[in-house]
Amino acid sequence: MSRLLHVVSGPYAPPAARRELVAVSADGARLHVEVHGQEGAPAVVLAHGWTCSTAFWAAQIRELAKDHRVIAYDQRGHGRSPAARVHSTAALADDLVAVLKATLAPGERAVVAGHSMGGMTVMAAAGRPEFAEHVAAALLCSTGSARLVAEALVLPLRAGRLRTRATGAVLGSRAPLGPVTPVARKVLKYATMGPGTAPDRVEACARIVHACPTGVRHAWSRVLAGLDLGADVARLTVPTAVITGKNDRLTPVVHARELAAALPDCVGLTELTGMGHMTPIEAPEAVTAAVRELTAHHLGAGPAPTQKEKTP
Repeated sequence: MSRLLHVVSGPYAPPAARRELVAVSADGARLHVEVHGQEGAPAVVLAHGWTCSTAFWAAQIRELAKDHRVIAYDQRGHGRSPAARVHSTAALADDLVAVLKATLAPGERAVVAGHSMGGMTVMAAAGRPEFAEHVAAALLCSTGSARLVAEALVLPLRAGRLRTRATGAVLGSRAPLGPVTPVARKVLKYATMGPGTAPDRVEACARIVHACPTGVRHAWSRVLAGLDLGADVARLTVPTAVITGKNDRLTPVVHARELAAALPDCVGLTELTGMGHMTPIEAPEAVTAAVRELTAHHLGAGPAPTQKEKTP
């Protein structure tokens, strides 16, 4: 199965990058990086979640690139970034730092948005000096800092040891996901998306998730199962917004509320009715608007130009 499997038409088809590059992390891991939009525009850096890729941000990239420089990268082992030997939150932080250094000028600042494991990446990197140098504000999207398996609601069982063990076994399974079939779409929708999610959005998610190599999916599931980033949340001192879906089974709304309460400078908590875990695809307008609000306040970026303003 191709690791680059994704939809090729419609609003969730990844747009072509203006340029591509490779960022090299501290341990030598090579990260595929895409740059969209124009040089000199306010910068946005996008970090995707577990089992996803840069394709996950297609809707945000397409809209934000109109008046931002959008930088998206594949987490190690995902998309076009080769698998690496090290799997840890420290490695995720190293990778984000490498991307910031490779794409931003000294002292240049960006808004960083992370979804799910990408949000955990942002938290893990918060104490790094390079993060302080380059990040003006952050968006944590459908994510949590600890107790991910214990709090997950993907299995209809009462909270407790049995549910935690069973959930860990399901999320950490080494079984290949196989082709995208009608049954696979239903399972993915139930576990990761809201009940009213449109078929084209389910299809886009399924194509991306099923393209993730089985070994990579398993390796990162073990990291997420033992996640504890509480101390890193306290180091995330830049203005930070939190957005979540009220129907999120993977990182239920309790995580977003705890993050909003613990962040030193939380500038807003948005809970999206009817949405699940895959908010950038399920609610693209809301996620894009949250990024725009942060760039407007912290990078001086105005709203997207209207059609009238674009016309000479």
